[in-house]
Amino acid sequence: MALSAQNIDLYYGASQALKGVSIGAQIGKVTCLLGRNGVGKTSLLRAIVGHQAISSGTINWQGNEISKMSTPDRARAGIAYVPQGREIFPLLNVKENLETAFAAAPEGERFIADEIYELFPVLKQMLSRRGGDLSGGQQQQLAIARALTMRPKLLVLDEPTEGIQPSIIKDIERIIALLRDRGDMAILLVEQYYEFARDLADDFSVLDRGEVVLSGNIGDVPEAEIMKHLTV
Repeated sequence: MALSAQNIDLYYGASQALKGVSIGAQIGKVTCLLGRNGVGKTSLLRAIVGHQAISSGTINWQGNEISKMSTPDRARAGIAYVPQGREIFPLLNVKENLETAFAAAPEGERFIADEIYELFPVLKQMLSRRGGDLSGGQQQQLAIARALTMRPKLLVLDEPTEGIQPSIIKDIERIIALLRDRGDMAILLVEQYYEFARDLADDFSVLDRGEVVLSGNIGDVPEAEIMKHLTV
């Protein structure tokens, strides 16, 4: 298991957001974290990438305990994060947004690989356009492309389909599948839409009220069992 987060407790003040949560991710596989709004999915991702301190538990990445490691050091260790809301730089153009990832890229690989433009051809046509002028779907593609410019070994995606038109959702699904099948990266994905998760995920965990209530191989658990934790 390339990533192993075990028994994670996380608090915001007196409020406990995560209770003994354990999750893992493997190279060459997609692990999907499912659950309704407000159950702790984003909190768990933020803990893994270093944006939020945990109260107890361990986070191991490629054999190293990283729960006390800074966010920049985790990025340099190969963990890339595409947050909910994308968080691109609206006043920087597309090329400049991609170049912000160089700080975390390995030395000698601080350039935008041709593969980025092969995966996201729309970005090549818009290199001089400001990030804030892109559509939501284009911004999402830019956010994923920026993360890939780091040459990550773990790609963490928080709801990449949120607010995106169906045609771009299909593009993102295809790209995630391609990255998985390349076999050199683990992918951890938060998603609300079961169908998107079902078509991509190898393994899954369902969070409810800050706890894992269901997990396993996506093909081994009846859909109805998963859906009862997703529907309001």
